[in-house]
Amino acid sequence: MSRNATVLLYDKLVGRLTETDEGYEFRYEADYFNRPDAQPVSLTLPLMASPYRSTVLFPFFDGLIPEGWLLDIAEQNWKLRSTDRYGLLLACGRDCIGAVSILPDR
Repeated sequence: MSRNATVLLYDKLVGRLTETDEGYEFRYEADYFNRPDAQPVSLTLPLMASPYRSTVLFPFFDGLIPEGWLLDIAEQNWKLRSTDRYGLLLACGRDCIGAVSILPDR
C-alpha cells in the first residue's frame, strides 16, 4: 500500500511525494522541472529529472512536521502515532510555515 501527496511551492505544483513499502520517493513534475523559473523545494533536493529515493522520510519533509505542543495536538486530533511521520506530514502539511505545502491525495 502506498500513500501519495502533492508538493506545492508558492501554491504551484512542483512534485509528488510517495510512501511505499520500500521507503519514500520524491519526484519533480516534468512540467515544473522544465520551467525556466523552476526552483528546488530545498537545497537538499536540487532540481533533478530522476526521482529521489530514501528508506527514511527525507529530512526536509520531516522538518515540516510540527513539534512540541502543536505536535501533541495533531496526534490527539487526528489519532496519529508520533512514529507515523508521513501520516503527520499529510495531516499537518497543508499549513506549513514557509513556501512549501503538502496536500495528501484522497
